[in-house]
Amino acid sequence: MSIKKTLTEEDFKSVHTNEELLQVIKEKSKQYNAVKKTLVYEEELRLLQIELVKLQQWVSKQNKRVAIIFEGRDAAGKGGNIRRFMEHLNPRTSRLVALNKPTEVEKGQWYFQRYIKELPNPGEIVFFDRSWYNRAVVEPVMGFCTEEQYKEFLVQVPEFEHMMYEDGLIIIKFWLSITKDEQLKRFEERKENPLKRWKFSPVDKQGQILWDQYTHYKAEMFSKTHTSYSPWILIQTNDKKVARLEAIRHVISQFDYDGKEDAKTILTPDPNVVTRYYRSNIKNID
Repeated sequence: MSIKKTLTEEDFKSVHTNEELLQVIKEKSKQYNAVKKTLVYEEELRLLQIELVKLQQWVSKQNKRVAIIFEGRDAAGKGGNIRRFMEHLNPRTSRLVALNKPTEVEKGQWYFQRYIKELPNPGEIVFFDRSWYNRAVVEPVMGFCTEEQYKEFLVQVPEFEHMMYEDGLIIIKFWLSITKDEQLKRFEERKENPLKRWKFSPVDKQGQILWDQYTHYKAEMFSKTHTSYSPWILIQTNDKKVARLEAIRHVISQFDYDGKEDAKTILTPDPNVVTRYYRSNIKNID
């Protein structure tokens, strides 16, 4: 039986590349597979973020307008995904939208009004951490809207998105899919971590209790708002790191930007992680 030796400070000083580091860890530590997975992830993320920078420059140069929507159950990884997308982008032509609950004035306005002013300007990419789709799932589950408001939304949203599509605005709609057990695990981690405790709210707690209601309204949302011009893209997110890489790959795959042919990594998403919504697979969506 081989006995693993202890890693020393000298071991780390002696290595100059990730490959050399992995070799030392393989010889002296049980953490080889975990470290290798992390190093591969970090390198893939770096290469994909380079492509995102190229894409942003092309969007700016071509005066394109791009809105990327992240929806999903609480703790599905919306914020973490968005952070990796935006980490190296130029803040002058990229923006995060994460709206608070509507004010009294906004409650009296047309529902879509407060979102319209947040849509991307020419040459800009805007990331929505939740969007107008609050009214499709969260609001009816939590009783934040009436049945009439909910039904009206489902009728109006395809027309709303079709108008944006006809005007040249590019919308990518992600649903981040997470299992009930994984959601509970992440909730517990949030409560234990003082840096993440602020993320846990009474609404989050209801996510487990009202799981089946969320599932019902989510299914209704897909069936009423998935269209050829504005489809839903589903991302399996139980593995956070894989989900981040594949979400970036999907966005990159949708554009023919300058310098794309020089990419140093795969730019097409894994179909086992990223799928387009189909009514036939609704039972498999969390």
